[in-house]
Amino acid sequence: MSFLQSLNISGSGLTAQRLRMDVISENIANQDTTRTENGGPYRRKTVVLSSTSNNFKNMMMQNIGDYEAGSVEVSDIIEDPSEFKLSYNPEHPDADENGYVRLPNVDTLKETVDMMEAYRAYQANITALNTTKQMAVKALEIGR
Repeated sequence: MSFLQSLNISGSGLTAQRLRMDVISENIANQDTTRTENGGPYRRKTVVLSSTSNNFKNMMMQNIGDYEAGSVEVSDIIEDPSEFKLSYNPEHPDADENGYVRLPNVDTLKETVDMMEAYRAYQANITALNTTKQMAVKALEIGR
């Protein structure tokens, strides 16, 4: 694996985790939105990440010299199909005939945990990027 490939791996991880944090922020911002363009309440979104390289078994079967390192990418942003929350508020403009309002399926605690996980993954990619950079600097110092 070349020096630039390791930078590409860390860079793709940073990009993917940044998009994940953006989607989580959108979920939190819309946790009280009861009417969207589709007519219903806001539906929580999640990011699906995937690898651009072969699976681990295939990687181990290949000769390391011929191995092309992959990266991570966002393969899809999907909506959470779970049920909406119901809240009794007959005076709300979006209340049904029984006085219940359908609220988004966004759980603030779950979003906070997901944000912390994405942040930690982002930090790990920054650490890998900085380590690669430090190794390159040391290699250049050896050549002096």
